[in-house]
Amino acid sequence: MPRASVRATVVTRSGDNTMTSPKQLLIMLLSLVAIGLLAAIFMAPTWWVSLTAPNYPKEAFPDGVRIHFHMNGVFNGCEKVEKSEITEDEALDCVHEMDTINHYVGMYPIAAGGVIEKAFSQFLMAFLAVMVLGFMCSKPRIRMAILALGFGAIAVWMYLTWYGKNGLEYQNAGYLQALVTALDQDTEKETEAPDLSSADALIARLKASLEKSKKKEADTRGLSEKEAAIIHLKNSFLRDQERLPPADRQAWNGSGAQMLEWHYRKSLGRYFNDPAQINPMVKKMTLVAHAVFWGIIGAMLLLIWGARKNGGLLYWLLILVPLALPLFFIIEYAGWLWWYGHNLNEMGAFTVKPFMPTVFGDGKVAQFTTHSYPHIGFGLMVLLSLDLAVVALLRRKQLREEDSSQ
Repeated sequence: MPRASVRATVVTRSGDNTMTSPKQLLIMLLSLVAIGLLAAIFMAPTWWVSLTAPNYPKEAFPDGVRIHFHMNGVFNGCEKVEKSEITEDEALDCVHEMDTINHYVGMYPIAAGGVIEKAFSQFLMAFLAVMVLGFMCSKPRIRMAILALGFGAIAVWMYLTWYGKNGLEYQNAGYLQALVTALDQDTEKETEAPDLSSADALIARLKASLEKSKKKEADTRGLSEKEAAIIHLKNSFLRDQERLPPADRQAWNGSGAQMLEWHYRKSLGRYFNDPAQINPMVKKMTLVAHAVFWGIIGAMLLLIWGARKNGGLLYWLLILVPLALPLFFIIEYAGWLWWYGHNLNEMGAFTVKPFMPTVFGDGKVAQFTTHSYPHIGFGLMVLLSLDLAVVALLRRKQLREEDSSQ
């Protein structure tokens, strides 16, 4: 074969691996779509749960007592009822209502679950986005640079949030608002008037919620949602410290680590103030949170090292981990439901055997019917998996073509 023909053949083969090859362009396009889906997943409700019972009529509770699970917290799923016979200025807080129902059987509040996952959710989603971005690149050196820069930025962001003074300023507003909502739940209403009917109790809680929201609006007028939430959390923290002996008080530093430990303790003790049982749980969760922080840093370094070549387990983890996001969510969700059903506090009004709450579908607990189903966010997760599966197959085919051409 003439030398010119050999040179042309080599150029053609190597050109298929450039950033302008059709296969590589498709990989890049689908990867960018996946990153957009990750952003949408973070904003959208992922799962919804509802409780229905005869004492929650459809006229007032069309969807029952409903809550929405997001990546960064659990939020109210009840909407304001607008009917001629019912007047509501604000939708009932159904997160509070479900906590009130659950605590009678000794179940801890919703805010006591997934505390680490919610606190680190913004970093983990950014982590997955950088992994996809790295896998998108076919050049090992460029890939390592992308991962180093992306992971480095996340590590700094995460450190400032978790350990830095006033680190809550770097948290997302949704997470902070979920913390505030949990603190605003008034447990005194359940003990001050035990003779109230369920309907009267609902009205009383709604009125109290409206009064609190008006006061909060007056106190934080002109501030952003995040600023108002941080001020509310700080004031609540300082008031809580005043109740403690001087030796046990902490100064406010506004870090994510301090907030997680304090808020988790408050959540566990909202209905069942038993320090002997709560303190070990808080200590364990705090240690695990610090371990997760440094575990993420370690995973970043490991993936950067593994990105030095096109192949190997660490290389394929860049795409397989984001692809498996729906599976991780189901495992996490089911695991926390098991924890709730198997860690019932003995101070509950009723004694029930440990049980597994319904993960998917309809179930029955006492007079309540439970409904647990995926929301739009989980649908986006499935779409993300399909998108990344195509990316992985294209890259696998691309690498095989490179091997056969050598």
